[in-house]
Amino acid sequence: MDFAIVSFAALFASALAFFSGFGLGTLLLPVFALFFPVEVAVAATAVVHGANNMLKIAVVGKHADRDLVLRFGLPAIAAALAGAALLGYVAGFGELAKYPVGARTAIVTPVKLAMGILMLVFALFELLPRFRAIEFGRKYLALGGVLSGFFGGFSGHQGALRSAFLVQTGISTQAFVGTNAVIGFLVDAMRIATYAALFLLNGMKNPIGPEERSLVLAGVLAAFAGVLVGKNLLPKITMSAVRTLTGILLLVIALALGSGII
Repeated sequence: MDFAIVSFAALFASALAFFSGFGLGTLLLPVFALFFPVEVAVAATAVVHGANNMLKIAVVGKHADRDLVLRFGLPAIAAALAGAALLGYVAGFGELAKYPVGARTAIVTPVKLAMGILMLVFALFELLPRFRAIEFGRKYLALGGVLSGFFGGFSGHQGALRSAFLVQTGISTQAFVGTNAVIGFLVDAMRIATYAALFLLNGMKNPIGPEERSLVLAGVLAAFAGVLVGKNLLPKITMSAVRTLTGILLLVIALALGSGII
């Protein structure tokens, strides 16, 4: 049953994330947390996420818009470091609210609330016709990269803001998916390198032990299957459908973050 739950969640989340550019980590982390301690679940999710982005690069990386990758991705990587550095300081601000949700406790923090509000605004841009007609244009790419990277380092949700900006640039579905994959891979590479350095400096052992590896491998393989499903559907999906999907996922995650559920 463990393998079935993880595999289904990884397949479903990977197929959605193939088009939206985000959501795999957000959906998969709580599933891994059902079976692993939180710190192991975070590491397991990072492994699946990184492997998934590597396959996406191989499948759709050729469609990436190089100008978007450079003008958005480089500021995002630099800002991610600043966001991660600030997180340690802001973490001391404490909780705004706490309340029970079933067997767990929802916690509202300043970081989650700020991120939720920002994502809610972007969701409205994708779901309301009046705002959907607005395009940010490429002159705002650096700003989008800074915001995406900063909040990525701050809360780990950089993919949602990245998609919110890229989807407004007027690129094709193939270019959107490919560009998202390349930038996501670059950010993941930076994160994984940082994690590895911290593990080595602190003399920490690998949090994913032999007993967890088979379940993580199942997640990786299922996520790969999700990428292949997405690739087969790519010629049939319009940019309008991608924008609607992005808006719905942004709205759901914004409400879940702002309310402290995730």
